[in-house]
Amino acid sequence: MDRPITTLFMLMSVDGKISTGAADDLDVDKDFPNIPGVREGLHQYYEIEQTTDMWSLNSGRVQEKMGVNTKNMPNKTPVSFVVIDNSHLTEHGVRYFCALSKEFVLITSNTGHPAFQVEEDNLHIICQRELSLTDALAQLKSEFGCQRITIQSGGTLNGLFLREKLLDYIDIVVAPVLIGGKDTSTLIDGKSLLSESELSLLGALKLQECVVLEDSYLRLRYEVIR
Repeated sequence: MDRPITTLFMLMSVDGKISTGAADDLDVDKDFPNIPGVREGLHQYYEIEQTTDMWSLNSGRVQEKMGVNTKNMPNKTPVSFVVIDNSHLTEHGVRYFCALSKEFVLITSNTGHPAFQVEEDNLHIICQRELSLTDALAQLKSEFGCQRITIQSGGTLNGLFLREKLLDYIDIVVAPVLIGGKDTSTLIDGKSLLSESELSLLGALKLQECVVLEDSYLRLRYEVIR
């Protein structure tokens, strides 16, 4: 395989929502700790997250929502981060990831991105005319030695990975809550299928493991069937 093995790892509600609402000030990381019956078992997700791949891919929009543009600089971790972003990360956000990451790779099609103003030994920029996930993954493997990568992005980008058949495994922690709302982001967003001819874009899954966690949480692990 000329790209890393990919795993989509996410926390979602029983109805598949990965946010608590459609507004950017609503977020599961911020809101779930305040919901009785949900907060008690939330620690399990973060504990599992610590066991995921040493490469992690995120989107700039999600990271802006998480506050990286204003957070204090973090301690260095052994994890290498990849962020796909055109306009959401500020120069502070880029420096935040440089401080956090073993290697930090920014993927962008914005030649004026603030990252171009940052000089850090561990900062690498993949500049594409148009986003190509296939090319970006191949470059991560060939140039940076990335063998496995965990995807933790938003629903739209998750949808691109699925439709382009770039997901190998799905690892989901299900929180015991229903959120609802047709505009609230789900595990897989993006353009809906509109015809039978598009059904080949669907990703069938083979269950590898179903673990009943504490406090009514579940962990579901699947292999994507080609």
